[in-house]
Amino acid sequence: MRFFRKLLLILFILILIAVIICGIIGFVSYSKALDEKPLLTRTAEITDDEHYVPFSELSEDYIHAVISVEDRRYYDHGPVDFIGIARAIWTNLRTGELQEGGSTITQQVAKNLVFTQEETATRKLGELFAAYDLEQKFTKEEIFALYVNSAYFGDGYYGIYDASMGYYQKEPKDLNLDEASMLAGVPNAPSVYAPTVNPDLVSQRQKHVLNTMVENAYITQAQADKIIDDNKNIH
Repeated sequence: MRFFRKLLLILFILILIAVIICGIIGFVSYSKALDEKPLLTRTAEITDDEHYVPFSELSEDYIHAVISVEDRRYYDHGPVDFIGIARAIWTNLRTGELQEGGSTITQQVAKNLVFTQEETATRKLGELFAAYDLEQKFTKEEIFALYVNSAYFGDGYYGIYDASMGYYQKEPKDLNLDEASMLAGVPNAPSVYAPTVNPDLVSQRQKHVLNTMVENAYITQAQADKIIDDNKNIH
């Protein structure tokens, strides 16, 4: 029994040391990024753009679609969603596909605004510090707007305004459920899910978005089925 206690103590100390080291690495990574350009300067570059779309000018269907597919517990957690991470791992293992990610919308804003898209352990650790900083300085609605205004939607469209105007010739506040659910699925993999790339894959992604909206009670199954059926007839 004493041996196992010692073993558990050693394991706890090793985990604690690993956490401290990771924390230091993440803090240093984020600090270096801020030395290059402060966080508020980075966010101002988005909000000062002439085509910046505030939260209040986004269609309700689009907001619901993004939250459903990207971060369904967005309003219920902090910068990091540990429950969401566990759920994403389970969903991806169960389906055998990379359908969900564990990053919150806030973490994705941190990636888009502060770090490169390169997936490295150092960047991911720094991203956590950036996410916590963002939620200290901005509301959930402001962070959501920063996300959709900085996301890439394929075909050279950066931000929801350019994507909405480019693909549908209408402003984001006028997007209907079909259009909103289509665009909500694109930033996950713009080179694959952009509407002009592969109609079959785009339809599959849109169906997934609609299903998550049904699961979160934003729309009914009948509404989702109608859009899916209508799009089948078009193609």
